[in-house]
Amino acid sequence: MQRSVPDRTSRTALSRRRVVATGTALAAGAAAGVALGGTARAATATTAPGAAAPVPPVRLTLPRPSGPYPLGTVALHLTDRSRRDPWLPSRPARELMAQVWYPARATGGAGGARPPLAPWMTARAAEVFQRTGYLLPEFATLPLTHARTGAPADTRAGRQPVLLYSHGHGQHRASSTALVEDLVSHGYVVVTIDHPYDAGQVEFPGGRVAAYGMPDFTGEDDDPVILKAVAVRVADTRFVLEELSRRVRSGRNSRDSSLPYGLGRILDLSRTGMFGHSLGGATAAQAMASGVPIAAGADLDGSIFGPVLTSGLRKPFLLMSEDADSNPTWSAFWPRLRGWRRNLRLTGSRHFSYTDYETFLPQVAERLGATPEQLAEVIGPLDGTRSIDIQRRYLRAFFDLHLRDRRAPLLEAPSPRYPEVRFIG
Repeated sequence: MQRSVPDRTSRTALSRRRVVATGTALAAGAAAGVALGGTARAATATTAPGAAAPVPPVRLTLPRPSGPYPLGTVALHLTDRSRRDPWLPSRPARELMAQVWYPARATGGAGGARPPLAPWMTARAAEVFQRTGYLLPEFATLPLTHARTGAPADTRAGRQPVLLYSHGHGQHRASSTALVEDLVSHGYVVVTIDHPYDAGQVEFPGGRVAAYGMPDFTGEDDDPVILKAVAVRVADTRFVLEELSRRVRSGRNSRDSSLPYGLGRILDLSRTGMFGHSLGGATAAQAMASGVPIAAGADLDGSIFGPVLTSGLRKPFLLMSEDADSNPTWSAFWPRLRGWRRNLRLTGSRHFSYTDYETFLPQVAERLGATPEQLAEVIGPLDGTRSIDIQRRYLRAFFDLHLRDRRAPLLEAPSPRYPEVRFIG
């Protein structure tokens, strides 16, 4: 499914649909408009005889995490046999992929060898992702992360808070890795969840890839497809937490081979938070309202869908938006937030600033033939390095306050160090 991003004159009117309509649009190559990829695509269509060799693809990189902890990661294949797959009823169980990111020991594993760095996306999923968007393999090589696959967990600091991450519609569990890695480098365990058939692509063990498979929808507040998607995501979130709890319990008396050494001992599921981008932010809010044991949640520029829009929340909740005053669901949701609350607006940002496109697109802009103005339509005019630094600091301050009981001066009032962040409401 391919959808176009609205132009500036229609952006306000369509803002509540943007959260779902643009999720697939960027992955499908429409979000930046025809001009963004046109030059690059045309340039690769033909090569004149005797012309210079093709320019090699840009090797993308992720920004280095700012904290002291090295990173480890492991992917988990989870099967919920209590329900059929809601998007593919022929499948008798709902299969999920989740990835656990955790503070790791700096030393190597068995025999002292260092585990390999994990890829940003697994190979078969990356093939689907790259051939359906602007990050075509001719233009870009997807990066490695800063996390080592299966590295032993660092148990010296004891049990650590656990955060869940839910991606935007049409996106994937790696979408905001720059934020995930930074939280882990400061001692959090982060579990990123793929929501199959709502995600752009999900690779399961053995190389099987579940492609996007949701029906068409309007994106209105009462759209039954979107309401179903949120409900499915909440059920996914609940199951992931239950499965983590089961594995921690089973690992107390025997090693669970599915978890790297020491990981079960550092998961503090009594201190669980959740954040998400776009529809993932709506998922965080609805999961909290539905009784999933989440102590604090954050929504990164996602419209609110589901019963939580009218029932509200009594737990801490952070709203952080793009530089636009055009989300009527937030206006309705704000007075129904009865616990700690903040509504922050990042000046110079756009919807996809809260994803890794914030760092990837500037790196590949020249190969795409994209102008600064065209990039700004997707990720905003704010410098990407500055944007990511601000997002990291405010998100970490929020979870430090509510899961670690640490003061968070950044969230008490506007900061002269970060004038780009506006306090709304």
